[in-house]
Order: sequence, then structure tokens, then C-alpha cells
Amino acid sequence: MFMDKMAPGIVRLSVMDNDLDLFEGQYRVKNGMAYNSYAIIDEKIAIMDTVDARFTHEWLDNIETVLSGRKVSYLIIQHMEPDHSANIGTVLSMFPDVRIITSAKAVKMMSQFMNEDMSSKCDVVKEGDVLDLGKHKLHFVETMMVHWPEVIMSYEPTEGILFSADAFGRFGPYDPAY
Repeated sequence: MFMDKMAPGIVRLSVMDNDLDLFEGQYRVKNGMAYNSYAIIDEKIAIMDTVDARFTHEWLDNIETVLSGRKVSYLIIQHMEPDHSANIGTVLSMFPDVRIITSAKAVKMMSQFMNEDMSSKCDVVKEGDVLDLGKHKLHFVETMMVHWPEVIMSYEPTEGILFSADAFGRFGPYDPAY
């Protein structure tokens, strides 16, 4: 488990899976795998993606630390693979008023993954939409089929950070050199 401040108000919330030798049962990861989530702490708080279900407790410890008792306004799900979305239900149970920000295709997939209609809990974003958190504003970019058909990316121009889902990811452990 580790957290690092990427920029003022933006924290990476990561957990390490040191026991994994094959990611998704097919990609060799001899040194384990990092699962990354992010918190944007502003007038409104957004959590970007979740982590693999096996690491829920470590991830929640990270979130509790950065929230300092505040509530999450938004859960942004950029991608529905379980290493990004496995804790949607956990977040909803902890923060019942949270709004899930995601693509239209992700809402449909989420409803299938969770065996319930999730549309009333979601706000659909599309290319060019902006989510205002205060100082930080997330600009959404549709990147369907860059990886999966529902993927969106989020760009935060104040700090110049692109949250790229899996588009520029790599398999393996956390390495601050990347």
C-alpha cells in the first residue's frame, strides 16, 4: 500500500499485489502488479477508479487517510475491468449519495456486472464534458476501443494530468521512475 501526492490536491492511492505472477491469467508479471486509484481533494472530492477486490481494505485505509473525515462526491469509473471497478459497491455503501461518473457503455456494463440497474446512480459523460470540483476541473475524453469499448480518460488542466485508464499502462509493480 502506498500513497503519493502527484500535485496539490491530487493523490495516487495504490496497492501492490506481490503474489500475482500472471495478470488476468495471461500476462507474466514476475514482480507483482500495482493497482492505481486517485483522489482529487477539492471543494468536492472525486475518487478515480477503484482497485482489485482482494485489496479493498488496504485501498479503503488509503482513502480514509486522504479524506480526513470528508465525504466523496464522485466516483469516476473510466474503465470496467475489475482492477478498476471492483469496489463500486463498497464506495456506494460507504457514501450513499456519491454520483458515479462514467460513459454510457460503462453504465450498461456496470448494471450487468452488479446484477442491478445502475443508471439512477450514474451521470453519463461524453467527449468534451467537464466536471467542476472547485480548483480542479476534469475534462472527459471518449477513448472507446483504445482498450475496451466503454473507456473514458480524464484530463485535469490545472495540473496538466491525464488520467488515461489503461491506455498507457504497463504490467508490473509500482516504480516511481515511470
